[in-house]
Amino acid sequence: MQPRNDQRVGLAFGLAAYTMWGLLPLYWHLLDAAAPSEILAHRMVWSLPVAVIILAVLRRWAWIPPLLRQPKRLGLILVCALVISVNWFLYIWAVNSGHVLEASLGYFINPLVSIAFGVLVLRERLRPLQWTAVGVGALAVVVMTVAYGKMPWIALGLAFSFATYGLVKKGIKLDGIEGFSAETAMQLLPALGFLIFLGTRGEADFTTGGLGQALLLAGCGVATAVPLICFGASAMRLPLVTIGMMQYLAPTFQFALGLTVFHEEMPPERWAGFALVWLALCLLTWDALRTVRRSRTALAEAGARAGDAAAQAALAEAESVTADPAPRVTP
Repeated sequence: MQPRNDQRVGLAFGLAAYTMWGLLPLYWHLLDAAAPSEILAHRMVWSLPVAVIILAVLRRWAWIPPLLRQPKRLGLILVCALVISVNWFLYIWAVNSGHVLEASLGYFINPLVSIAFGVLVLRERLRPLQWTAVGVGALAVVVMTVAYGKMPWIALGLAFSFATYGLVKKGIKLDGIEGFSAETAMQLLPALGFLIFLGTRGEADFTTGGLGQALLLAGCGVATAVPLICFGASAMRLPLVTIGMMQYLAPTFQFALGLTVFHEEMPPERWAGFALVWLALCLLTWDALRTVRRSRTALAEAGARAGDAAAQAALAEAESVTADPAPRVTP
């Protein structure tokens, strides 16, 4: 069980990460003149210098030599780098193609997928309300599939890729900045090679889009590094189920942006699907609050019983001393 202070730190990191991710569509929309593949490559290339600067300030280099001697962990980091690359590309494409609402649906579904992974892979046990929430979430996907005549593949792709990323990251056991640095180091060369290729063909928006566009593309490093580092630090300190429950903060912001800023349509069938997902999240939240209350009550009762037992033991010892004041001599 994680120490209470460690869990509070993890919660703070998680809230910061999901708030920043929720507002990220505003940033990607500023870059819609560039191709999603180029934006993705710039995310990868500019994230590593940001991570290296943070490592230098914190003087946290000692983790690198042991990591290089552990092929299994390096393999898991490579998996993380690949999965998060898929997630990044799909999200950038969705935002700049007018699918912010479906992208938000993906991150609403993501907690349910994370919980399912916790059960199937980590053998975590679910309570009845949690099972109900997962079932309602699955029903929401069915409703949207029938209503639209096709699978909501953007939402499902985002949900499963990011849930997989969180699952694999728990097995690496690196803190936020270390894990992010290792992942971006693996992404650097392919991304840099792609940008050089675009430059030689005269198709790089970084060089043809003006100074403002170049600065925005370079800023992808900061926009990517900060929330992902916070998420990594949170994943290290919180159970997967807790992370899954907290993830609806980001899609709430995204949903609001899709309606009010990007003015995307919300036909009745989409409202029905979202309503089912929100119902599932309400069930998860209610179950979590009820479980916390029960745990606190149980701990308080256990503490009271322990206190009573200690008092009785002290009283019995005092009575024993009073009844037989002479020192005992062991033969």
